[in-house]
Amino acid sequence: MSVFAFTICNFSECASSPCLNGGTCVDKVNKFLCVCAKGWAGETCQSPVPTFFITRTNTSAGSASAASTLPAATARLHVRPSRCTTVQGTTHCTCEQGYTISGRDSYSCTDIDECEVFHNGPAGKLCLHKCINTAGGYRCSCPAGYNVTNGRSCKDIDECATRQNNCTKDQMCVNTYGGFQCVQVDCPKIPHATYVKTSPTRCERNPCPLDNRACSQTPNFFSYHYLAVVSNLSAPRVMFRISAQRKLGDMLRFTLLGGGQARRHFIVQRSDHQTGQLMLVSPVQGPVTLEAEVEMSELEKRVQLGRYLTKITMFVSQYEF
Repeated sequence: MSVFAFTICNFSECASSPCLNGGTCVDKVNKFLCVCAKGWAGETCQSPVPTFFITRTNTSAGSASAASTLPAATARLHVRPSRCTTVQGTTHCTCEQGYTISGRDSYSCTDIDECEVFHNGPAGKLCLHKCINTAGGYRCSCPAGYNVTNGRSCKDIDECATRQNNCTKDQMCVNTYGGFQCVQVDCPKIPHATYVKTSPTRCERNPCPLDNRACSQTPNFFSYHYLAVVSNLSAPRVMFRISAQRKLGDMLRFTLLGGGQARRHFIVQRSDHQTGQLMLVSPVQGPVTLEAEVEMSELEKRVQLGRYLTKITMFVSQYEF
């Protein structure tokens, strides 16, 4: 049984379920976005979408005045007649859902371009990805690698679970947001030591000869882990934890290895005596692949007893969902 534990961490701005009335919450950079269900709008989907209508007051047989507090349609894609009734000299005209009274003709209803009217406005966003205007309504579409859910949201397709991938039998399929990656773990070849693959993501060092100090200074094992994250994930946040399940020596030291790319985006810090954690320090715009290598050293009276390397590869999607 391994004496080490690895934890992939995920903290979401949507944890408190802030979206009301069936709205879908999308985790953003230090904030959230609510994609509202049909008929609802607002920052948290708290407001019903208003009904579009117009009231005309007849002042004479040959003239009329009209008043409307609602915007005219943004484009004359489709026009339909309004439905009007006259009561005591006042004419009430209404339109079907998805249409509004034309600014020029009170008896005509023009299609509302919901995609334009509600595009990132105070009433909220209609679609998580792309909005397509239709006669009397709209529909939402998602990029390749996603399915439309609830009519408005996008859900990632797990190409690995559904076998919609071209990974070979020697490769491991890693599902990512909007796609997948085929990865192959090969044990490292380094001087003075040999390694054997003990699991799909782990290579352990073969026993060293007693008199071979160079071998004993090489890493005891290499562990490989793969994370899929959305673009512009809010930061700082803990992405990965490495811990020892039993006491090793009198001290554990955690170190971030690698060059400038890893150090621009990550830091390593200790959360307790036995645990170190890899932290993402700033949001990352995708698509991009980031790699970080964390070394855990086991020390006894400042003498190194063992080295354990964990390599984390983070696949950042081009989308924020």
